[in-house]
Amino acid sequence: MAPLTEDDRNASPRSHQPSGSDRYAVCADRNETPLERYDRNFGELLQELRVLQTGVQILFAFLLTLAFTPRFVSLDTTQRAFYVGTLLLAVLATLLLTAPAAVHRVLFRRRAKRLVVEVSARLTAAGMAVLALALAGAVLLVVDVVLGRGAGVTAGAVTLVTCAGLWALLPRVLGHRNGHIKPAVRDSSS
Repeated sequence: MAPLTEDDRNASPRSHQPSGSDRYAVCADRNETPLERYDRNFGELLQELRVLQTGVQILFAFLLTLAFTPRFVSLDTTQRAFYVGTLLLAVLATLLLTAPAAVHRVLFRRRAKRLVVEVSARLTAAGMAVLALALAGAVLLVVDVVLGRGAGVTAGAVTLVTCAGLWALLPRVLGHRNGHIKPAVRDSSS
């Protein structure tokens, strides 16, 4: 089997669009057709979603119970605003991370697997971004109540930066090192 070229590594999913006889062409790197690749990609995406959905469901349940605790009435206006904002972010993250199942259900057996994979990947990325904000908000709120506003803001910021580092920066660094992500082209005229 021939080694992958730089173009192969950086090819977008659109470059594998099945059309006509290409629909069953074999992809050299895995010996699979484009349709098989979309099926595999969607299966891998579903595994990722299972992990993410568990986390967002636990966060959402935690936030829902807070409003019914005896100490909730002692929160100041800012803390209540953090709470409501974080709760709404958790709801949005839940919706974004469950939307791929709905997209799949509606487009099932309509020869739209490529579209399902591409849209689901975007929904998952958006859901992860919103989940990072919800996690940061939850940490900010809890630390604010326990240690004070300054510590809460710091803890929330550290949480957000950590999520960005682990969920966005680390995968890109690893991709660059492995030769799978092409660096952005810079304009030399500026």
